[in-house]
Amino acid sequence: MSLFSRSRPHDEELPMSTTAIEPSQLTGTYAIDAAHSTLGFVARHAMVTKVRGTFNDFAGTFTADADDPSNATAEVTIEATSIDTRNADRDSHLKSNDFFAMDEYPQLTFRSTKVEPKSASEFHVTGDLTIRGVTKEVAFDLDYTGAVTDPWGNLRVGFEGRTEVNRKEWGLNWNTPLDTGGVLVSEKVTLEFEISATKNS
Repeated sequence: MSLFSRSRPHDEELPMSTTAIEPSQLTGTYAIDAAHSTLGFVARHAMVTKVRGTFNDFAGTFTADADDPSNATAEVTIEATSIDTRNADRDSHLKSNDFFAMDEYPQLTFRSTKVEPKSASEFHVTGDLTIRGVTKEVAFDLDYTGAVTDPWGNLRVGFEGRTEVNRKEWGLNWNTPLDTGGVLVSEKVTLEFEISATKNS
């Protein structure tokens, strides 16, 4: 899966349409609205607490098929240098060769390979996640949180999900042992995302 602060001024003062969205209207191609979406991660630090971060610069599209949701596809490109953990020194370390090696691998990408409907609002998504030039398959459950016509006339939909991965599978191997046992940074990382997207005209 907090929302970014780049929202339009006074969004809260503009009413959303109360007209019901017909399922057939959902079929089409959508662009992710990065200003109202979050791509984040959580890793355990020093075995006792969690550090959260986000990628602030990303773009993506997906297609939806109301008649056959398994036809859905999705692609996301993330600018690695936009990593933000609210600590400049930590961000610099994450950008280095110890972790993302961003000078050589400036982008992370995800491309879906399979979408399996579990219910009208739940989907199991499988796809290829590429980090540091290494592509590994990941899978996660995705919850559809609804659709609305926003104040600017856009058909807007929402999704949220999360999954756990082992960062070492993508070559993010750096760590430091603790005197009391364990390591400074967990190998397991939780990826979290909240997606708002608008349908292309």
